[in-house]
Amino acid sequence: MANSAENWSEEPEPNSFLLGEDRSTQPGFVRQNRRQSEEKIISGNVGVFKDDQRTEKTYDDPVSMAIGEFGRWQAILTLILSLLNLPCTWHIFVLTFQGADTDFWCTPPPGVLHHISVDQWKNLSGVFSVSSTKTSPYDSCSYRDLNYEILLENNSYEELLKRNTQNDKIKMCNSWQFNTSEFGDTIISEWNLVCDRKELKNFAEMMFLMGVAFGGFFSGLVSDRFGRKKTLMASLIMQLTLGILVAICPWFELYMVLRFILGFVCVSIVFSGFVLCMELVGGKWLTIAGVLYLLPVPMSYIIISGIAYICRGWRLLQWCVTLPAVFFLVLHWFIPESPRWLLAMGKVEETKEVLIKASKINNNPLPANIDKILNQSISKFEINGKPKVRVSDLFRTKNIRKISLVLYILWFSLYLVYYGLVLNLSNIGGNIYVNTIISGLVEIPSILISVVILLKMGRRLPLCITMVAGGIACLFTTIIPSDTEKWVSLSLVMAGKFSVSSANVIMPLYTAELFPTVIRNLGVGTSNIPAGIALIMVPYLWDLSSFSSVLPLMVLGIVSVIGGLSVLMLPETGNHLSDTLEEVEECISISNNAQKKYIDTISSNVPITQPEK
Repeated sequence: MANSAENWSEEPEPNSFLLGEDRSTQPGFVRQNRRQSEEKIISGNVGVFKDDQRTEKTYDDPVSMAIGEFGRWQAILTLILSLLNLPCTWHIFVLTFQGADTDFWCTPPPGVLHHISVDQWKNLSGVFSVSSTKTSPYDSCSYRDLNYEILLENNSYEELLKRNTQNDKIKMCNSWQFNTSEFGDTIISEWNLVCDRKELKNFAEMMFLMGVAFGGFFSGLVSDRFGRKKTLMASLIMQLTLGILVAICPWFELYMVLRFILGFVCVSIVFSGFVLCMELVGGKWLTIAGVLYLLPVPMSYIIISGIAYICRGWRLLQWCVTLPAVFFLVLHWFIPESPRWLLAMGKVEETKEVLIKASKINNNPLPANIDKILNQSISKFEINGKPKVRVSDLFRTKNIRKISLVLYILWFSLYLVYYGLVLNLSNIGGNIYVNTIISGLVEIPSILISVVILLKMGRRLPLCITMVAGGIACLFTTIIPSDTEKWVSLSLVMAGKFSVSSANVIMPLYTAELFPTVIRNLGVGTSNIPAGIALIMVPYLWDLSSFSSVLPLMVLGIVSVIGGLSVLMLPETGNHLSDTLEEVEECISISNNAQKKYIDTISSNVPITQPEK
């Protein structure tokens, strides 16, 4: 190796080109020839990972080559597709208001409230738990079994308060009344989800999130098999239908089933729209479009807070978050199929039709040899025609297996922390409407800043930093004194959400870039399985506060830090999308080849003598 290195570093003899000597024996030629050989190997691969800068320069992107990386056509479609996040996020978040905890009490006997107020009824009939604090908690699940009508006819309220209650018989309530002044009728008040049925509320939320978990996986299979557009439109129709059925369902059991399926189709819309958005653009616009696609998510928090404040009552609120989806049905006539997916399926003519329409809107004429470009691109795929989409492809090779497993850890960590904060705003303290608006306002600048950070710093380091920082902010809330003002704790939580919100934007983009076209939706979808497991745990997260008030945020902080550090096991990506598994594997192998890097470093410092003219 030492002798070889010396030979590569030697300069060719002067005027060797003019003397007509055999250049194959010249050290400079050996060095140059080997370098050209390396470049030929690289040029056959897609520049996904940017440890090797030349892979980016030699990347062959037929779609961007034909219509440009970004133009009017891509801008319009990116904006329209991003708006699909509004109704989907509303359906995810709506249970925060539909199932909000409110004050409730045992239903008094008929006629009792003609004599006394509700508060007086609670004082007379209520059972107060023994507490070490100055206040005695009111037990809303039981009451004192007395003949209140006779007592109130013969005694005043003040006299009854002084009576001896030691011999009173205590019974469990079988019906309740609820305070509907803040949220109107909720699923809790309609189906009595209190006392021994209290856990059913968490189960209702878990059913929706479980649908999200399974929906991400199966929608990935369907989208990679039948196309992004078909999956998207079918899911939109199902979302509208299911949303209406939820609004009119008469039974809680049916409500849970419908919410499960609704979660299934909502995540299908989000993922199909995201992948389609990513596959329409190229270059640095992959970053910009991928991030801005998620910008309506925090806006939807702000909007639904206003909708819920105006539309009191869970059924009316369900109608309000469902019906706007009707306007998206017209997308069938405007949204194209992904040209990259069509090309991956070997559908050259359909790809060309999409590109022709795009080129007209972008005012960017197609290359004269577009047919040749598209036909040559098909040769990159494993199978002529439609590639088979298999889950085993996610683990078939060493590097794609490592990518898949680490991403599963990341998605679990991120979703547990992000939705652990978002869906438990009512447990943090303060007004739920105000907290929701603040949550959305905090997330908007986080997303916008992410665009600049991603363009300057890549994906891996920003994702690591934002997750670790979010975790540390959550951990800080656990060490502040208990008598500290609530706004301090709320500020730390919002700081953590600001940081984790940025990670939530980077994560889908990074995942989409790591997986190739043939299994991109499948890769994103299977990553949603561990994310779904995390979502299932979210409704029960705050139950840990029964052991310690700081435990929920401590768990979120630790999980976020662990997830952030695991990012360092993944490679950095560039502004390109790979098409096949082989391209991903080869690019990682080349970028990790120490011998290649050594050769390039040596050869880059050796001048090449050009023949005199």
